[in-house]
Amino acid sequence: MGSDERFVVLVGVVLVLSLMPFSMSDDAAVMKALRGSITSPGLNWTSADVCSWSNVRCDNGPGRVTAIQIPNLNLAGTLPKDLGQLGQLQHFDCRANNFTGAFPHLATTLQTLNINNNGFTSFPEDFFEGMSSLQVVSIGANSFSQWKVPESLKDCVSLTSFSAIGANFSGKIPEFFGSTGPFGSLQNLSLSFNNFDGGLPDSFSGSGIQHLWVNVLPGNNKLSGTLSVLQNMTSLRQIWVHGNNFTGPIPDFSNHDSLYDVSLRDNKLTGVVPESLVNLPSLKVVNLTNNRLQGPPPKFRDGVRVDDVINQGNQFCTNVIGGKCSEIVDILLKVVEPLGYPLMLAESWSGNDPCGGNGWMGIDCDGGIVRGINFQNKGFSGTISPSFAKLTNVTRLLLNNNRLTGTIPEELTTMPNLMVLDVSNNQLYGKVPKFREGVKVNTSGNPDIGKDKPSGGGGSSSGGVSGHTGVIVGVVVGILVLLVAGILLYKYCGKNKGGGKAQPPNAIVVHPRRSGEGDALKISVADATAAAAAASASASSPKSDVHHVEASNFVISIQVLRQVTNNFSQENILGKGGFGTVYKGELPDGTQIAVKRMESGVVGEGEKGLTEFNSEIAVLTKVRHRHLVELIGHCLDGHEGLLVYEYMPQGPLSRHLFDWKDEGIKPLEWKQRLIIALDVARGVEYLHNLAQQIFIHRDLKPSNILLGHDLRAKVSDFGLVRLAPEGQTSFETRLAGTFGYLAPEYAVTGRVTTKVDVYSFGVVLMEMITGRKAIDNSQQEENIHLVTWFRRMLLNKDSFRKAIDPAIDTVDEETLASVITVSDLAGHCCAREPYQRPDMGHVVNVLAPLVEVWKPTEPRGEDTFAINFDESLPEALSKWQAYEGTSTIDISSSSSSTSMLTSRDNTQSSIPNRPVGFAETFTSYDGR
Repeated sequence: MGSDERFVVLVGVVLVLSLMPFSMSDDAAVMKALRGSITSPGLNWTSADVCSWSNVRCDNGPGRVTAIQIPNLNLAGTLPKDLGQLGQLQHFDCRANNFTGAFPHLATTLQTLNINNNGFTSFPEDFFEGMSSLQVVSIGANSFSQWKVPESLKDCVSLTSFSAIGANFSGKIPEFFGSTGPFGSLQNLSLSFNNFDGGLPDSFSGSGIQHLWVNVLPGNNKLSGTLSVLQNMTSLRQIWVHGNNFTGPIPDFSNHDSLYDVSLRDNKLTGVVPESLVNLPSLKVVNLTNNRLQGPPPKFRDGVRVDDVINQGNQFCTNVIGGKCSEIVDILLKVVEPLGYPLMLAESWSGNDPCGGNGWMGIDCDGGIVRGINFQNKGFSGTISPSFAKLTNVTRLLLNNNRLTGTIPEELTTMPNLMVLDVSNNQLYGKVPKFREGVKVNTSGNPDIGKDKPSGGGGSSSGGVSGHTGVIVGVVVGILVLLVAGILLYKYCGKNKGGGKAQPPNAIVVHPRRSGEGDALKISVADATAAAAAASASASSPKSDVHHVEASNFVISIQVLRQVTNNFSQENILGKGGFGTVYKGELPDGTQIAVKRMESGVVGEGEKGLTEFNSEIAVLTKVRHRHLVELIGHCLDGHEGLLVYEYMPQGPLSRHLFDWKDEGIKPLEWKQRLIIALDVARGVEYLHNLAQQIFIHRDLKPSNILLGHDLRAKVSDFGLVRLAPEGQTSFETRLAGTFGYLAPEYAVTGRVTTKVDVYSFGVVLMEMITGRKAIDNSQQEENIHLVTWFRRMLLNKDSFRKAIDPAIDTVDEETLASVITVSDLAGHCCAREPYQRPDMGHVVNVLAPLVEVWKPTEPRGEDTFAINFDESLPEALSKWQAYEGTSTIDISSSSSSTSMLTSRDNTQSSIPNRPVGFAETFTSYDGR
């Protein structure tokens, strides 16, 4: 054998050996390595069968480990690198132990990760790459060196809870946590006790975050700026921002109906406590001490726990809760409101008399009367308040050398004693009001004074380039956007009108959320020039086949789709419907896909087909949730529309409910049906309540609910989805959907609300309970309509067992109780009147406790703090209080938490303390 031949054999052997660690049998070897790396007792891992070990769960095939949950067992040691070879691992929980060393990579199948309260010294920055199924992360209170939030976290598109309390993060809080990022389902964000600087990201505006913790210990002030972004975070239920360096006024909370816990203390907030905070309907706890708040001390309703706002660090005008300020103080506070209640003034403005004591900064008094306002050279921003006109005794109003914008209020001309108004060297514009004779008005140094509009240049009145830079940039950007759109549509999805060569069949543009931020489409100058010319020519043609689809930013060529579906062969068909046919395929990168190919007539004839095609794209580029099917791409080729989705291998729910015998598959057990129902409910709840806008599906039914390998469900088919107009919860639209699932009021009036989806969901629940279709023509006439028949069956609970799908093998007393609960819920969902139906949030709350959460096979006393994904935060805190001892560190640094941990006589108790990361336990629950 020659040397070359020996080399080839050696390479082959190496390749074979390199594949061996990925065999299923090796899960046992990895688990034994884990057992060997743990240096302290506490686990009974002696059996040869690792799947029989306590705190270990196996599934998805023989010997495949899917869960390791070993919290609170006083374990020590390190974790082996081989842990990442557990290719089916979904849940890993080792919190509250004494593990040290580097934390290893884990498989991308991971769904929950809880490692807080250990001594890990490092964490891979690329750990989260490809972890699209990861939902819950808790990594705080370890011994990490200072680091930044990893960019790889953006791959975790299913994230619902991210807790990194005391994780030693530094830098800015990333924008991707907000509404512009990939986390459509993120509800809990706990970043307390880190080293962040800067302000809260602007992207938080409009996000679905419900619990926001960014607090630190007083004196470790890091975050700064204002809290204005909180005004548009209307999903918030809990805010902990205490201990930072935030300034400015408390934002408007008028639209925060679910907000129950607000901790703003130990900052530098100024201004009057707004009525919108005082009147919050759900408010239970509020902390405002050690700020610079002004005006009257707020009076909250009975039952709201309030800290000692009067005696600690604020600048209220009186010590009487609910008392009033003097008229002059009220006026002066109105005067500085448009300036953002400047901190330098708030620190001086104490008491109820601006002329008493040492006087107030900027206020000139004579004989106890305010005669002058001197705000010159203060660097103030904002506008001039018309309330200055109420200071009738003022003779001098000096506002010069600031950064004031807007116009000079006409009301100032009515000040009877005004002699001097100096607004020089600001950024004011507009006509100067006509003051009475004798008033000296100085407006010099305002380049736009006398102009109808500000130039936007900020200083130079010469205009020219600086005045039009924004317009020029906007035009250039617009041209580039149109050019790139033309390139994509022409090169990858259009027809070659010039009779030249077809475009390359392997051209593909990937959905931006599937590629790295830095991955850019590279187009040569020649390509750009040719494509632009072709696009221009095509656009001028009345028979152009190139369609511009709004909201579309991901395109797959028709040639690629033909290749990956074997030219749309019969063997690749997954299903058929009124829209056309669905085919299975696999992209060159290994991604399995389902291609919905709409027939030519569906898209090409009239507007209806194209509207539904565009609607599906528009909706799925705006929403993202682990229980909504992901749209990977699309192509519009002539009159043929193709939508490309993630592949759901178990097919539609209808297959498992109605066709399981013909398909040769096992029927669904009750527990599986419950989990599917909860998955669907959470997906629809997101569309209704948690997305940035209200989406109504209108066609919820089993054939539009798809199942993955693990029988977890995702809602699909968004062609009929409607976006509720801004500010409206009910609106009229054309009738669409499927008979049997249509809410009666929608079928009669055409008016649609979120309650039409609730009705459809109730019908789906009935189908899951009974195994019968919504419309079953094989039944006697009075039983054809499932909802009508089901209502009659509900009236007699004793005989209700007969209505349960006989395909469900085991219906013991516990299962029967669960079925009855879901049956009642289904009945409420299908109530005749919309107002009698619950919303999907309530539906989730009913179903979640029925879905059994896996627990260790041998529960231990130390497992009191094991994670419960369905507990509310107050429940978890109460549970912690009941079982936890005391130590020496105040983790929350907030009486927000102590308010929920009080003794029976309602006296406030201090929190039994625990190392910094204990609170991560309470933010790592799933969903709600």
